[in-house]
This record gives sequence, structure tokens and C-alpha cells, in this order.
Amino acid sequence: MATAYKRIVIVGGGTAGWMAATALRSLLPASSVELVESEEIGIVGVGEATFPTIRDFHTAMGIDETEFLRATHGTFKLGIEFRDWRTKGEHYFHTFGDYADIAGPACLWGQYHRVGDPTLGVLGEQCLPTRMAIEGRFVKPQSNDIRLYNYAYHFDANLYAQFLRTLALKRGARRTEGRIVEVTRHEDGGVRQLKLADGRVVDGDLFVDCSGFASLLLGRALEEPFVDFSHWLPVDRAWAVPSAPSGAAVTPYTRATALEGGWAWRIPLTDRVGNGHVFSTRYIDEDRARTQLLEQLDGEALAEPRMLRFTTGHRQRFWVHNVVAVGLSSGFLEPLESTSIFLIQRGLSKMLDLLKPGKPPATAAVAQYNRDMVKAFVRIRDFILLHYCLTGRQDSALWRDMASKELPDTLAFRLHAWRQTGALKQYTEDGFEPSSWLAILAGMGCWPERTDPVMNEVPFEEARAALHQRREQLKAMVAPMPTHEAFLHSLLGKARS
Repeated sequence: MATAYKRIVIVGGGTAGWMAATALRSLLPASSVELVESEEIGIVGVGEATFPTIRDFHTAMGIDETEFLRATHGTFKLGIEFRDWRTKGEHYFHTFGDYADIAGPACLWGQYHRVGDPTLGVLGEQCLPTRMAIEGRFVKPQSNDIRLYNYAYHFDANLYAQFLRTLALKRGARRTEGRIVEVTRHEDGGVRQLKLADGRVVDGDLFVDCSGFASLLLGRALEEPFVDFSHWLPVDRAWAVPSAPSGAAVTPYTRATALEGGWAWRIPLTDRVGNGHVFSTRYIDEDRARTQLLEQLDGEALAEPRMLRFTTGHRQRFWVHNVVAVGLSSGFLEPLESTSIFLIQRGLSKMLDLLKPGKPPATAAVAQYNRDMVKAFVRIRDFILLHYCLTGRQDSALWRDMASKELPDTLAFRLHAWRQTGALKQYTEDGFEPSSWLAILAGMGCWPERTDPVMNEVPFEEARAALHQRREQLKAMVAPMPTHEAFLHSLLGKARS
């Protein structure tokens, strides 16, 4: 075995593979980076919504935002609108913003719940980006602006992979076209080389498995066990289809609509709309799910719906010997909160931290990497499950079962702490801030059972008036902002086709 990872081989392209290649060439210039992929296999490429941390990745990679948006037909994302999750006909937003004011976020939501005034609207109307989403407005926050909030993107995942591929190759990565037919290993169990269908051999010191659901190295060659989450997250299929723009405004948010046996996504791009139906075959058959997806479309379908099959969960370990799995090869969580690329980024960031010293990391460091990545998956699993377990729907078997399901201890304790004391617990490797948990809890009508007595120190009418004033101030702040579509037009220099 080599004493240093000088030759890094990435197996598989797509978003994970080319993110890895771009990051490795940008941050570890002393190592050679070779990516092996086959055009015969193709990529999944349906994930078109992201989490705000992608902006950190772009900044670190020196990616120009306008160039990226043009190349990927991208739009801005302030958050997600959830329709019909609590009961049919209700909706709420999870946006990338806080509820803080001079009295602090806990006082704000605490007084909102204490006042209980229906004319205040939903709690989200006390949050700037939620108000922007409701109005279909968008501007980028300024670094010195007290109205700080965050944003992410929607984009075509196939075009994003191509964009990163071009960037990685310019920075010195090498691409090898070929189908892997054999993986040979060292005596200690690590991977030694890859044999391609045409007889070529690819050697490496470190192998990054970005081979998607196939998990060619970690799952197939090293036989790393899979930890199944389907007991808690039973969805196992997704139909995906693009549709033509309907003529309606390009919204600055994703939409997730709860259906009979799962939920449907709607993601607006500049040239089309991405749609999908994530569902469980325990509760609905594939044909009915396909029909329900097509019924959700705002415009004409531009292709035949494509089926994806998966199991939610993750590999028991993510880094084994000299193989690190990143992306779908390491695990999968349903894309309800657009965390797939976030998990790729988290894995790459932690991997790079261990590679920067220029030698293979110590066994203890790799073990910690694996523990941290397991935690990252578990924390997001709990956050996704939160959307389901609080439902009041009883109209189909899926929702009845999810409402009565025994929860993982980590989520059960978080909910207990919230209901008893109003505490929003935070754990290591959390992907979501307390404000995100609050958005879902409030949106699903889950509040603490008792009011903190300190809330009563503010006279009732004074608290009520302050909340109304804040709501009106936010409306006034948003009113002069350009629409999302107008902002895109000014930035990209052309109207939607």
C-alpha cells in the first residue's frame, strides 16, 4: 500500500463524482485525480433542488453564480411549501430564515402562540423569506443587511454535472471512459485496481465511490452492510417527469404536496418544471402513483415518466480501507428537504480535512469520520420523519401508520423536550438549525403544552400589537422587491423561453 494518497480515483460521474473531482483538484493540487465513468450506465440526475450550503461549496470552488445559473437553467430557492401534510387544504413554508427580533426568536414564537390571534396568519408570516416566498419576490441578502436570510437553488442536475465536469477537467482532473468489470484488492482488503471492459487497468491509492445506487466498490466489492431506514421512511419508488412551463410565475421555492401514498415535488427552472412523485409500494401501486403524478402537472409532460427504485438508509461505514463512498453509493434519504447534495458536500468536506496533511489518516480519524457520517444521516432521517409523524390525516393507510409509528429515540426525545419545555434540542452533525425545526413544528400545529410564565410579563395587548406591527413591517419590506422572475431576468439577461 502507498504511504500517501497521491493517485485518487473516482468511480462514477454525475453530481457526486464531479463535485468530488472539482473539490479534490481545487484543494489537493498535489494529488492526481482520475474519474472513471461509462456513458453506457448514465446517471440518476433528477435532484434539482438544493440546501443553502451549496453556496459555500461554490464559494470555495470559485464558481460564479451567474455563470452557474445560466449553465444549469437555474432559479433561486427560498425554501419549500408543504401542501396537505397536516390536513388536506392546509399549507405552510419552511424557508431559510429566522424568526428573531430584538426580543429573540423564542419570545417571538412564544408570544405568537400565547396570543393565538388568527388574524396574524401563520407563524411563517413573522419570517422575512417566508413573506417573500408567499409574494413570489426575491432579492439577494446583503452582508451588512439586518434582514439576513439564506437561499439555495433549483437547477438541472444533468447540466450541473456537465458544468462541474468542464471545471474539474480545466483544473487538471482526468476522465477515463470505461465500464468496470472487475475490482482487484490488496491483501489487507483495500482496493488495488479497477479492470475495464476493454482490458485497461486503473490503479490508485484512494478510491472515491460515486457509483450511485450500484455502490460498486463499498457495497459490491467490499460488501459493506446496509442500514435500512425503511421501517421509519417506507418510500421506495419515485416517478420523475419534466413538464412545460404553465405560464405562471417562476416561484422562488419548491413545492411538496402530500398524496395518498407519498408526496409530489414541483421544482421550477427557467426552461421547464421538474416534477416527481415519491411513494411507498406498501401503500400504492406504481401505475396509480404514475397517474397521480401526471394529475399534478401544471403544463404538458415533456417526456415519459421515469422510475427510480431505492431503499432509504446508509452503509454501515462510509470509509473502509482505502475506499470512501460519497453520494448515493453511501446511502439515500428521500429528497423531501433537498439534502442529497448537502450530504455529498458534508462527506467531501470531512474527507478533505483528513486528506490535507498529505498522508493516509489514522485509523481513529477514519472511525470518527464514519461515526460523524452516520450521525448526519440519522439527524436528517429524524427531520424528514418529523414531517410525517405530526400529521392529522386519517384518509389513507400511509398517513394513519405514520402518525402512530414508534419514533427513533433521538426524535422522540426531541419532541418530548419541545412539548414539555419549548426547548429546540440541537445535536452534533445536525443538518438543520432550530429555526427549521420550528418551521415544521409550527406548520404542523405542534406546540408546547405549557406557556413559559415569562411570556406573561409582556401585557397581552402589547404582545399582540407588536406581532401585528412586525407582520405589517415585513409586508412593507417585501412589497418593493422585484418578483423572482424579474430578478432572474435582470441577472441572466433574458426572459424565460
